[in-house]
Amino acid sequence: MSKETKTSPPFAASASLKAATGAFEEYMKHEGFSQNTINAFLSDLNILSQFVGTGRAVGKIGNKDLHEFLEWLQHGRGVPCNAKSLARRITTLKVFFGWLLQSDVLQVDPAAPIPHQPVSTPLPKILTEDEIERLLHLTQTLRQPGEGQEPDARPHLLVTLLLHTGMKKSECMKIVLNHLDFSNPESPAVWIRYQDPRRRHKERKLRLPLEWPAAFKEYQTQYEVQDALFDCTARNLEYVLTDLAQAADLSNGLSFQMLRWTSAARDYKAQMPAERQRHKMGLSKASWRDVKVKLARLAQSAL
Repeated sequence: MSKETKTSPPFAASASLKAATGAFEEYMKHEGFSQNTINAFLSDLNILSQFVGTGRAVGKIGNKDLHEFLEWLQHGRGVPCNAKSLARRITTLKVFFGWLLQSDVLQVDPAAPIPHQPVSTPLPKILTEDEIERLLHLTQTLRQPGEGQEPDARPHLLVTLLLHTGMKKSECMKIVLNHLDFSNPESPAVWIRYQDPRRRHKERKLRLPLEWPAAFKEYQTQYEVQDALFDCTARNLEYVLTDLAQAADLSNGLSFQMLRWTSAARDYKAQMPAERQRHKMGLSKASWRDVKVKLARLAQSAL
């Protein structure tokens, strides 16, 4: 009977904090952490290295050291550390040392006993179902306006794309025509692609509304689309959303981010399996933990 092969640790517990931090950066990139998160975590670990020393072996950093570090941040460093910054730095310690434990570099996680410091952050703004109905009625009207007005399918194409897929603004702006898959009329889709090999794991196929190809055909004719789906800047599309918000009387405005969160909240409320939704949103497991908490809170509000 064969024994299960155990993966060797990436480095020993005697490795310096500086070396471990470098390996952690590569891990975060591979896992698809956002660049903002990577920068924040590295900054926090750099401050930790200032306190314990860059050459300190990670296996020699104990719970007492981390408690003293957090005390120093709040009262001894001489730089303001508000509740939000403290909470994030505790998260950094927990993610970093949790990774060292999971990688078998450490046998004990010195950050595990540190209590979380939850900070109440405002929930993202989302559209109500009534607002969605008004918005889609408006975009449909723009496709077939009154006499003397030019039809415009772009607003409807954009809103339904974002509302149905929940993709990020950056992903939306990188779509080219060969990313669209209309081969199955019952399941039109769009592929989210990444040129960076480190982000290939974020690539995914997202279903589109059944009527989306028809709107696309109108849009392609009106705007003479050749390669990029939206041959303009993101700012141009933001103006489109702003104009729609005013015309549809949306009190909180309209943005890429709002449509992404609205899409996610609707999927959550429809009880989409968690792993499927994480994949649909293109999130790492670490990012999904925070997003899932927000979605649970959003689901309690009326859509």
